[in-house]
Amino acid sequence: MVQFLQQLINGLSIGSVYALMAVGYSLVYSIMNFSNFAHGGVIMLGAYFGFFCLTLFKLPFALAFLLASLGTLVVAIIIERIAYKPLRERKAPFLYFIISAMGTSIMLENLVIATIGPTFRTYPEVFPKVPIEIGNLAIGRLDLIIFVISAVSLTLLMIFIDKTKLGKAIQAASYNIKACALMGINTDIVILTVFGLGGFLAGIAGVFFGMKYTVYPQIGNITTKSFIAAVFGGLGSLPGAVLGSVILGVIETFVAGYISSQFRDLIAFVILIGVLVLRPRGIMGKVTEEKA
Repeated sequence: MVQFLQQLINGLSIGSVYALMAVGYSLVYSIMNFSNFAHGGVIMLGAYFGFFCLTLFKLPFALAFLLASLGTLVVAIIIERIAYKPLRERKAPFLYFIISAMGTSIMLENLVIATIGPTFRTYPEVFPKVPIEIGNLAIGRLDLIIFVISAVSLTLLMIFIDKTKLGKAIQAASYNIKACALMGINTDIVILTVFGLGGFLAGIAGVFFGMKYTVYPQIGNITTKSFIAAVFGGLGSLPGAVLGSVILGVIETFVAGYISSQFRDLIAFVILIGVLVLRPRGIMGKVTEEKA
């Protein structure tokens, strides 16, 4: 029973990081109807921003954490302005957006390799490694902090989407962005807000993932898991993205703990194929013929 609870805690920790990543995918998908594969590059930059704020500039963790998230927010908005806005203005097919997103992701990765280098980097010890012990159960301080901050961030995002005027505009645009424009909603501001929110959460996810593991230029590849989680939960559904991420994180952790870590990635892609075949809209996704 202790081992079960231990694996569950570990799964919730990594699942909450997946959720931060997956929500960024779902936000963009819900408005622009394409999967923003450049999101992985933004997460990678978030990990580097946090690392250099702590090591090069010797900033306190809270300030480094905030600056890394704000940095990725700015990067995400710049990407939208440069890589996607010209395509939107020309009413380009969605395939062009996907190609542009992939090209942007590759460019960011190679830019980091060319300027910073491919060396793996490890975050300094920010929180004590001594776990919090409850009976025979040991909870890592970093895991607990990751879960709590991720939960708070996602809760605030949900409140923003549900309770604010701009959040209502985002919800409306997710149903029909053309009708929103006809009703007087500034869809350009809505799109900028969506990319900014996704970028901010990407920065949080990048810092946490870098702290939990390590930092390297290909760290953005982990967003494949968050994409799977978003599909599993239902692309375009924020609660679905969170639910899918938590379930995926828990499943992966249990597979690694009870079977073998070699099957961890295999199970993730088996889940993706199963969802696409049996329930293409995911757990909480909407039935739609336009989004793909």
